[in-house]
Amino acid sequence: MSLPPHPGIFAVIECQYGRSEPTPPLRLFDGTAPEGVPLTLVRARQLLYDRSVNSAARVALWRQVVERSRFDADGSDWPMAVVWLGLPGLRRTAYKIAWCFRAERGDVESELVTGYLEALAGVGVDDSDPGGAVLRSACSRAWDVWRTARLETAVEDVEGAGASIGTGADGFWQADYDPIPDHPGLSATVRITVPAHRVEGVRLGALAQAWGVADSATSVGHSGRGRQVAKISLRRVGRGR
Repeated sequence: MSLPPHPGIFAVIECQYGRSEPTPPLRLFDGTAPEGVPLTLVRARQLLYDRSVNSAARVALWRQVVERSRFDADGSDWPMAVVWLGLPGLRRTAYKIAWCFRAERGDVESELVTGYLEALAGVGVDDSDPGGAVLRSACSRAWDVWRTARLETAVEDVEGAGASIGTGADGFWQADYDPIPDHPGLSATVRITVPAHRVEGVRLGALAQAWGVADSATSVGHSGRGRQVAKISLRRVGRGR
């Protein structure tokens, strides 16, 4: 039994515009007729991604897609039908980004559609491969957005994040960061687990810096001067526990 489509913007566009026939239709210029052969929307999408089709005919078809993307959305279905035509070139990237970054599929799809439409708007008359350029631009932009977002997003499960670093036969070191109650800033206990070989012989301050808490915890002990903001304990776990 096949799974239902993902309830995102891709599925909505597939449902609403997959059977539409906006006018004027796209035409295939394959040399059989000077004025081109009119195509249904479904057939046009098949030809856009069929590498066995003459490359010049596919380029001419993509140029028509670019032209249709600039039609007035109030008077034509073409602007959204153009998005429908681009979905096969975007869907795989949407899946990969959502899987790699655990991103919301709807957010990824929206970003891809935005990038796709902006890339269509920027296509020049001299572009030799308008379809490839548009799809590469949209997909690259989406990857860049989520790579940047990963660097800026706080991790809820720090222990899970540390597990991806790798393990060794010598077990792990575990650090607990306990903030002072009612102190502004980091307010929850953070437990960090990393392989032993990553922290053996390294000052605890370096470990704190590596995990982004150096601004709040700068040493192992409390000298009695100034104001205590947190405490960190380091202990060995795993083999030999």
